[in-house]
Formats: sequence, C-alpha cells, structure tokens
Amino acid sequence: MSISPALCTIVPPHILRALAQSSDERVARAAQRTLRVRVTITGMREARANRPRPGQPRAGGLIPPDLQARVEETSLRRPASLTAAPKRSVHDAQQGTTLPGTLVRGEADGPSSDESVNEAYDGLGATWSLLHDEFSRDSLDDEGLPLIATVHYDRNFDNAYWDGEQMVFGDGDGVYFSSFTDSIDVIGHELAHGLTQYTAGLVYVGQSGALNESVSDVIGSMVKQRERNETAAQADWLIGEGLFTDKVQGIALRSMKAPGTAYDDPKLGKDPQPASMDDYQDLPHDDSGDNGGVHINSGIPNHAFYRAAVALDGNSWETVGPVWYDALTAGRLPKDADFVAFAQATVKAASARYGDGSAQEQAVDQAWRDVKVF
Repeated sequence: MSISPALCTIVPPHILRALAQSSDERVARAAQRTLRVRVTITGMREARANRPRPGQPRAGGLIPPDLQARVEETSLRRPASLTAAPKRSVHDAQQGTTLPGTLVRGEADGPSSDESVNEAYDGLGATWSLLHDEFSRDSLDDEGLPLIATVHYDRNFDNAYWDGEQMVFGDGDGVYFSSFTDSIDVIGHELAHGLTQYTAGLVYVGQSGALNESVSDVIGSMVKQRERNETAAQADWLIGEGLFTDKVQGIALRSMKAPGTAYDDPKLGKDPQPASMDDYQDLPHDDSGDNGGVHINSGIPNHAFYRAAVALDGNSWETVGPVWYDALTAGRLPKDADFVAFAQATVKAASARYGDGSAQEQAVDQAWRDVKVF
C-alpha cells in the first residue's frame, strides 16, 4: 500500500483537529491554518529529505554509484585538521511563509532584542553541542551541516517542524499555545528529525514512524537535561513543557516518565500515549490516524529509554544515550524497523560499547521487557 508523505511536527494532528473545532474563532482559524500548512509542506519536506547531498552517489548516469562513492571519497572528505564548529543562522519570517526569511542573527553574532531569535540560536547550539561533544558528530549529517532556523513563521502558527533543510517555529495562537522556541527540548526534538534523516531514515509510518518520533524525544530530552545539568533521576522527562498557556489543563505535550499523563483538558482531550505494548494503538496509516499513531505509540520506546536511563542513574547522555545513538547511526537498521528490531539493535549496541552482561546491556534489555516489547 502506498503511504502518503508525512511531516514531522512537534504538535500531533489530533490536538490541532481538536482546536480546529473551538468556538473561539481565533483559535479555530489558527489550528485550521496550521493543519493546511502542514499538508502543503509535507511534499516539500519529502523532496528535500530525498535530495542527494554533495558527494552522495546519484541514481542513473554512466558511472555506477559504488564507483562514484570510491572516487569521490577522498576529494570530498573534510581535512583532518578542520576544527568542527556550529554554523547557525536565524531568520525572521515576519509572520509570512517565505523561507528562510530575513537573516537576523548569524554565527558569533551578539544577542538579538528578539527573545525568539535568541532562544532558537541557543537551542541550535545546545543540540549541536550534544551531538559533537558527547557523540563526536559534526552536526546532523556529520559533515558540518549549517543549522538554519526561521522564527515568527506565519500568523498564530501552532507548530514547529523540520522541513528537510531547516527548522521552522510558529509563535502559537496565544490562547492554547505560546511561542514554539520557548522549549529547548522542542528545538532538539525537531533537529533530531534531521539526524534521523541523515542516518537510519526511519519511515514515518507505523512503528518505524513512532521510533522516528521517539528518537527525537530522546534527543530533545537529553539536550534539555544536559543544559540543566540534570541526572536522569532529577529530570522531569517532559517534552514541550512551557508550550501550553495557563488555559490548558496540562504540563507538556508528552511525558517520557509517565506516558498518557501530560495533559487532560476539556478541549484537547486526554494524552493518548501508551506506556507499554499492552495499550498499543493500531491506527490507520494515514493522516486521520496520525500515520499509524506515530505521535501516540512513541510513548512506548520513550518509556523504555526513560526506564533504562533511571536504572543506570547518572546523566542520560553519558549512559543510555550513546546506546540509542549507536543503534540509530550504525547503518544496520532497516528503514521500516519495528519496535522489536530497534530494541534488539539497542541491546547489541550496549553489548558492543560496554560489554556482554554489562550493567548497561542489562538495563536496556530490561527496559524493553518492562514495556512489553520483548
């Protein structure tokens, strides 16, 4: 069956559809427009994600791809002496939809008078630092990819997303959602979709799509915890904390510690995330079913990561984080990997990094058993 391309956004479509029915005309219009924009940019993101990068073998042509790769490997490799550093640029869409918009802060520029600009700039830097300092990775593609962000996208736009080339942040409707640069884990989450794009390329549907979402929550959570210098025991494990206004009966979009408890609101409904396979939701593989529940069933691998991190104590980016990173980047995961395949990959990664029978391997294995994947 053919699967329609999907857009990786921080706010699940079921929340936007609930807001689109609001009696508050401003809220309803904002949600409806956000949903329309979501559909419009889906195809653009897929095209960009599938575009060959410089040095990547292209389909067709006289020279076979494997020979192209060998010929180009030496000439396109970064000089060994090159010092990796972030290359950030933040742009202002000025409530328009033309990307990237007007450049307002570049790498090494001083702070802006615009809070959203500074939050985006700092969030890009924090994510780059996690990948570089902890996992020895030079940006999302490991080749120094510039990190581009656009703030103040559209009017009352209720989302943030990675479009295959850059980050885009809305300001929210001001009624249910505040600015999407307010949560550093949201910035890390969306940039991590770029990391997945350049590594495992997990297909955004069903369990592989839920893994795609979960990996982004894992990276986003580690970015926040590292910036706060929090151990796994100290962290709140919330995704999107601060996005909701006081009008919402909820604390965040998702909870990795307790999936299904992030919000329970008369308008938005109750957080539908399951914490284990006992409550897995088998949903249609289309937009009405969140592409098979990618934002919903991601609660299961999210909870597995949380449980492994807490079992190992310490800093998540130094204990279980490297295991998840190794599984994602080793090049052995199929793009349509299900939960079992990813779980097995993390157990193998823990064994390879820390040794057979290590505390890390046991904690990872037990975490997947706790959520009933094994």
